[in-house]
Amino acid sequence: MGDITRGKALLNHEALKNSEVKKSIDYYYNLFSKEQKEGEEERKKNYDKLVISFYDLVTTFYEFGWGECFHFGVRFKGEGFEASLARHEMYLAYRMGLQKGQLTLDLGCGVGGPARCIARFTEAKIVGVTISPYQIERAKILTKRARLEHLCSWTQADFLSLPIQDETFEAAYQIEASVHAPNRLDMYKEAFRVLKPGSYFGGYEWLMTEKYDRENLVHRSVKSRIERGNAIPALLEHPKEALQALKEAGFEIVEHKDVAHETDPETPWYLPLSAGWSLSGLKHTRVGRYLTNRFLYLMETFKLAPQGSLKTSDMLNDAAAALVEGGKLDIFTPMYYVLARKPLKA
Repeated sequence: MGDITRGKALLNHEALKNSEVKKSIDYYYNLFSKEQKEGEEERKKNYDKLVISFYDLVTTFYEFGWGECFHFGVRFKGEGFEASLARHEMYLAYRMGLQKGQLTLDLGCGVGGPARCIARFTEAKIVGVTISPYQIERAKILTKRARLEHLCSWTQADFLSLPIQDETFEAAYQIEASVHAPNRLDMYKEAFRVLKPGSYFGGYEWLMTEKYDRENLVHRSVKSRIERGNAIPALLEHPKEALQALKEAGFEIVEHKDVAHETDPETPWYLPLSAGWSLSGLKHTRVGRYLTNRFLYLMETFKLAPQGSLKTSDMLNDAAAALVEGGKLDIFTPMYYVLARKPLKA
């Protein structure tokens, strides 16, 4: 449902100086302004700056409108939004067989919401990694508030170059984070390196589905808008690309499926974004996003919010619309579930 107390941080930026917000959003947009091939190559080359600038801009929006867990979830009729996200996280932990005390790596941990949920559920010891210094700061604050510092710790690092010794962890996962990598194979190789033989690597992938047609202009537009609104260098165009990359990294594929198809018809994964009205989840509905956008317009006009706040809100609103369209067309999924294992004799 989001944290309404984070609303004040929209007006007085925490990750950036107020004077830096416009410069940051302009830099971010510039990475998506060039022709498709040239722009994609530049985003891949500058993926670290792309992702850091994005999360400096949007982390507070996410906490305010969505909550501490920056991902989607399988949802059933009658199930609450936050309950569905927690069950989505716990399902992954269950399939991975996480146990009490098991040293587990969360790649792309955000502000740590999923790690805290999984730590409570399993009592595993989780180390979260994110490239964003601001998210590390927020993760520490929220973890102390949740009294989970004995189970969760945080490291600011690039998941393509982890400051971790070989064969350190007993399990690893990522939840909708690998999409930020310029080359998923490189991320998978790094996960493989730091895992002990026999360990599981699980996650939910953002992917275009088998129904995506690159010759279809509507499909291409949806893909491009999802990339622009979510700091994605380039979305993979078929699930088999991710599976092949995992195999090339050395993993064995244990199981995989698009769990987006397991939601009830009344509660598709994109419902939180497409719903016109919901009192409990107002801030992430179309109505709530519109009201937030108009509020920021007024605040920015009267110089009570940083210049660039409205442009950031506009970007997120367009991304939300593209995600809903991709979901309705069934050409995009944010939850292609994969469980892989590092062989015992690796």
